[in-house]
Amino acid sequence: MPEGPVVANTTPLLALWLLGRLDLLRDLYGEVLIPPTVQAEFLAAETTLRQMALTDTPWIRVIQLAEPQRALAYAGLDRGEAEVLALAEEQAARLVIIDERAARRYARRLDLPLTGTIGVLLLAKDNKLTGNIRPLIEALHQSGMYLEETLIERVLQLAGE
Repeated sequence: MPEGPVVANTTPLLALWLLGRLDLLRDLYGEVLIPPTVQAEFLAAETTLRQMALTDTPWIRVIQLAEPQRALAYAGLDRGEAEVLALAEEQAARLVIIDERAARRYARRLDLPLTGTIGVLLLAKDNKLTGNIRPLIEALHQSGMYLEETLIERVLQLAGE
């Protein structure tokens, strides 16, 4: 496994939680770090169930930023996304798991390796940690997660579905 931690944003955590598959983070990456704002965003709704989920997943660790002001450098991003990128820089992350387009642009400019929720699901399928991902994508779509139709088609083609 490459050096450095994996840092995740709220949307992928929420998506995997909705699917009941937070275990994929452990199985694929070992440990995943999140900044405090991501934890707060994750717990903002359905606090009790989500707190139990975080308590039951010791491989998801909340890490304070050593330099919180670093997150201010990411204009146009919400606080969670900015903290994810700042934490990834501070920790020399091997991977950032983030879905939001603007945050992904910043990550690319910073040369941070990145993936998103769908990338995690594809890797899980490649590693035989899940069966077909079509039902998972459909469940995410039905839960209100926006997925572009062209992305869904491309992902299902990559997955051989």
